[in-house]
Amino acid sequence: MIEPDFVTATRTAYDTVAASYAEQLRDHLAGEPFDRAMLDAFTSLVGTGAGPVVEVGCGPGRITGYLHDHGLDISGVDLSPRMIEVARAAHPAIRFTVGTMTALDVPDGALAGLVAWYSIIHTPPELLPGVFAEFRRALRHDGRLLLAFQAGDEVVHVQHAYGHDIDAHAYRLPPDHIAELLADAGFAVEARLVRAGRPPLEKTPQAYLLARVQR
Repeated sequence: MIEPDFVTATRTAYDTVAASYAEQLRDHLAGEPFDRAMLDAFTSLVGTGAGPVVEVGCGPGRITGYLHDHGLDISGVDLSPRMIEVARAAHPAIRFTVGTMTALDVPDGALAGLVAWYSIIHTPPELLPGVFAEFRRALRHDGRLLLAFQAGDEVVHVQHAYGHDIDAHAYRLPPDHIAELLADAGFAVEARLVRAGRPPLEKTPQAYLLARVQR
């Protein structure tokens, strides 16, 4: 099977920026109370001891590490082998594997929770229904899903990031439309947050959707 160009471009970009990305964002979450509030709400709704949770597109593991420290049985998956190397070094107690969000290596209904923290943004929007269907397949009947992404309705050609020249595309996504796609995939959105971006790192509003599998 031939790999789509956007997958190859995304992997190459994150392999390139892995070390500088991890360094620049190492303490970012400490200064973001709204981000932590959504992660804490997700943790509370899933419940510690409830079962396995996966962060897809985990990068260097900073969100995975936060949720692990707050009691979730979580592992991380990322497309970028270099990101996984950085994550394993930073969080040796957590399992990290190379993989893709479109074909998660878990049985049907295996997960109590799934987090996609700014990891759907490189998938062309017309392919997101398939991604959300895969999330639904992996989650159990009472599973929770947390998404984070940049709000908007445009595609950005990213040519420089975290001190490196790269070549990838990122999609700003309308929260209402993403909520509709989630409903079509079998989710009910329980909470949403759209907050102002914080320049210079964030140039657009940031969106968060917390959803549960519909019974």
